[in-house]
Amino acid sequence: MDIYKPLVALLAIVNPVGVVPFFIHFTSHLTRAQRKHTILVSSFTAFVVIAVSALLGLKVIEFFGISLASFQVGGGTLLLISSIQMLNAQPAESRKDDLSEAASKADTGASIAVVPLTIPLLTGPATISTMVIYADRTRHWWELAVLVGYGVVVGLLTYLVFSASGRIARALGQTGINIMTRLMGLILAALAVELLADGLIKLFPVLASHIAN
Repeated sequence: MDIYKPLVALLAIVNPVGVVPFFIHFTSHLTRAQRKHTILVSSFTAFVVIAVSALLGLKVIEFFGISLASFQVGGGTLLLISSIQMLNAQPAESRKDDLSEAASKADTGASIAVVPLTIPLLTGPATISTMVIYADRTRHWWELAVLVGYGVVVGLLTYLVFSASGRIARALGQTGINIMTRLMGLILAALAVELLADGLIKLFPVLASHIAN
């Protein structure tokens, strides 16, 4: 397993800078202490989603009798869709219905730290799929530990970005955030195509001979 690819994929998918406008919107009515608590909970939840996906994701798909190749093609397709959304400057894990539902939950007092900030804006199906796919490529316990460690990295990055959200928004502006989101989307698209190709070759080995020729 290329040890750095999962981290690149995670950073592209999670992209906390792209979620800054939503963070500011959903926490605008909170006090400073409440906002700090929201940042802590959101960062920790992002780590938990990534770590659990890496450690238990394979067992879950085995329980449902899904082949990893099929899951890889599905996950790669999902990543490609996410990258297209990002190229349109939309957060990778968000959809309009998710955001409207999240806004409603926020208005009724539900925890915005978990929904919508962590799920679906930061982490979601694309993140889970990525961790399951890369977990299958691990051959040693320390490689799995590295994947969990990447969850720590993402959690810390989320904490730092959300803590500096006001300064980031002022420095980049909406245009700057959109540009960064598109760049991350382009990187994610390349990773998605690679995962799709690998999964399709496993499902249809005859493709490998055609590619070789």
